[in-house]
Amino acid sequence: MANLGVAIVRQYQRGVVFRFGKLRDVREPGIRFMIPLADRMWQVTLRTVTMPIPSQQVITRDNVSIGVAAVAYFRRVDPVKSIVEIEDVSAAIGQIAQTTVRNVVGRSLLDQVLTDTETLNTRIKDILDGLTQRWGIYVLLVELKDIELPPTMQRAMARHAEAEREKRAKIIAAEGEALSADRLAEAAVVISAHPVALQLRNLQILSEIAAEKNSTIVFPA
Repeated sequence: MANLGVAIVRQYQRGVVFRFGKLRDVREPGIRFMIPLADRMWQVTLRTVTMPIPSQQVITRDNVSIGVAAVAYFRRVDPVKSIVEIEDVSAAIGQIAQTTVRNVVGRSLLDQVLTDTETLNTRIKDILDGLTQRWGIYVLLVELKDIELPPTMQRAMARHAEAEREKRAKIIAAEGEALSADRLAEAAVVISAHPVALQLRNLQILSEIAAEKNSTIVFPA
């Protein structure tokens, strides 16, 4: 119908009209009329586009090779620039996103990539947004969604985590023994000052033993 001078622009679109190859205007949603054969309309969507960034091998600053995949969310805010300034905006964003992810991750340590992904996401998003503004594109969000570690690094990290858990367990056990020894020393001081307290303690222990099964216990008093 565009060749007949009638076009329908949907709510999420804008129509960029060229007349004999020269930019004419931008049409809002609805039924729009044009001069047949003279005008040509490009319909540009303003909806958010989800672009997966495929996994690529990146060497971190501490010389560890990892695979990094991400996803970017962007939308066109200037229909004219997204057509006039660049030929294929989606392909351009995909290529520059891969390069930016590789550069940002490559300048970071492995521990930072694994534990501080929010900072890296923000840095990548700011770089992409600054580069794509001249194309009429706004980058909403960039997320690192998959980080692949080499098998040897995974085993090393598993051993390190296991050693850390054993270390914490031994420290907690040692602290418990020290606290128990302090409490026993305090109890010994109290019992030595009150001999009857020792007899009461014995009776309490006998009561705890007899609670589990019926027993006959003979003890001196």
